[in-house]
Amino acid sequence: MTVHDIRALLARDKPTVGTWLQLPSTDVAELMARAGYDWVAVDMEHGSFGRTGLPDIFRAIECGGAAPFARLPEAAKSQIKSALEAGAQGLIFPMIESREQLDRAIDWSVYPGQDSWRKAGETAAEYRGVGYCRANVFGKDFENYRQERAPGLFLVAQIEHIRAVDNLDAILTHPRLDAIMVGPYDLSGSMGLTAQFDHPDFQAAMARIQAACRKHKARMGLHIVQPDPAELARQVAAGSRFIAYGIDSVFLWQGAERPGVEN
Repeated sequence: MTVHDIRALLARDKPTVGTWLQLPSTDVAELMARAGYDWVAVDMEHGSFGRTGLPDIFRAIECGGAAPFARLPEAAKSQIKSALEAGAQGLIFPMIESREQLDRAIDWSVYPGQDSWRKAGETAAEYRGVGYCRANVFGKDFENYRQERAPGLFLVAQIEHIRAVDNLDAILTHPRLDAIMVGPYDLSGSMGLTAQFDHPDFQAAMARIQAACRKHKARMGLHIVQPDPAELARQVAAGSRFIAYGIDSVFLWQGAERPGVEN
């Protein structure tokens, strides 16, 4: 699966389903990619990943047939650069709460001259740094990467605070944004309702997000942390199109816990 394939699914209003990686193992990364997901997101915020290990993790995901994505520790210039230079084909920006914050993150993700959505004469204060790296085979494939792959990066904003819901109209209208992803635990926590997903106030916030996505024809997504095929089906039917399903560590817990038998 490539980023182009993922966009083709979305263009037909079909969901793209990926999964989440927290364990810094190339074997686990390849296994999760071979499990049939479109993309595998390396969780650089809560997982145990260092910068030097990212290239091998991304290679393993590609070897398994999925697109390598990164959920960044924060939407910061150095973190964006590290993930892209290691070979990430998609970025998930955490805790996006305003259009200004999203503007900066996307500016740091694109090379100069690759911001065709801007008005004539308008330029960014900063762009992505240009240099040789693993993503462009240390310069061997620099021009092809710059002209073909870099412009196609898949960019996602995570909606994880009630302040983001209040600013959603501005966030969703960024022309370069591919999708949003609701972080249900953080969103509910920002409302003083951590993990109370059935609470009327949390449900109302989710309804606001869904309505805004319909209004702006934006692709909504979310993370189904506890794997549940029925919940996946419900979310697809409700309109979610960019879905992270499970986490490697959660899959391991579910399969590894000792049955309750007597010694």
